[in-house]
Amino acid sequence: MSTQPDIPLNESPLLAETHARGGRSRARPVASWREHHGWSAAASLRRLMSRPVGTLLTVAVMAIALALPLTFYLLLGNLQKMGDALGQNQTISVFLQPGQGVASADMLAKKLRERGEVAAVTVKSPDQGMDELAKMQGFSGALHALDANPLPFVLEVLPRPDASADSVDHLVGEMRDMQGVDQVQDGGTWRQRLEALLGVGQRVVLILAALLAVAVLLVVGNTVRVDIASRSEEIGVLMLVGASRAFVRRPYLYAGIWYGLFAGVLAAGFAVLVELALAEPVQRLGQVYAGKLQVDVLPVWLLAAVPVAAAVLGWLGARLVSAWQLRKAA
Repeated sequence: MSTQPDIPLNESPLLAETHARGGRSRARPVASWREHHGWSAAASLRRLMSRPVGTLLTVAVMAIALALPLTFYLLLGNLQKMGDALGQNQTISVFLQPGQGVASADMLAKKLRERGEVAAVTVKSPDQGMDELAKMQGFSGALHALDANPLPFVLEVLPRPDASADSVDHLVGEMRDMQGVDQVQDGGTWRQRLEALLGVGQRVVLILAALLAVAVLLVVGNTVRVDIASRSEEIGVLMLVGASRAFVRRPYLYAGIWYGLFAGVLAAGFAVLVELALAEPVQRLGQVYAGKLQVDVLPVWLLAAVPVAAAVLGWLGARLVSAWQLRKAA
């Protein structure tokens, strides 16, 4: 389109070209509109590349702002997996009253297995409990002095992995009220604290993402504002000869898109680097817990969506500021 493709945005040669192509543009409005979009995208990219240091600094600031919520999301997902591996759904021990026999234990176990929030129920007899105590150091001598086995039947109840803390707490409360139950031991408090912590973390990630999205808008907006202010005379001439505001601001909108796109790609790269940095220590920790812990990674669709979302944010920031600046210049 332009005979001087390396000319900065909206300089006087563009004005001359607009005059030369006036009749042709009226005859082919759609083709001219499409052609100017292509020129604006290419020219804005050339202008960014002509000042690499400033562009790199702006993109780096935006990328860090975008990478922070991704990092917190990654850490939150790994905390969730760590809680699952370390016993978020740990076994609940139900101690029956002394004197309850095997028939009562089996009947209660059958009743619990029918509940939707229960994954499995294991019946442990007093003899099995005595054998476990005998294997513990320091108990064997004391057990030989007992005339009878004082241990009761114990039911080990394993909740389903997808059962919420509230449903498990409700189950524990009902088991305490069941006939023949003496005591129920459950780590429900720890489970509730973990879920509450994860809930707070998810809300923090959402708030942080919203705040940093506003920061990206401000960074792009301020960069475009400075660019427009430095070229206010040329923009004024273009508008005097009949150029529309959409025509004038189009290169700046593409500049915002480029800023956002580059920052999104760099932010996704930062997130991948964080994943790689976490892989080795989590692997060592997983070996301690018999391979139950594995590093959680960000889904591919999320990494691919970040540059697109960042480009939209860049366009929006440039759109808001350029519209405001051009109204002032009109």
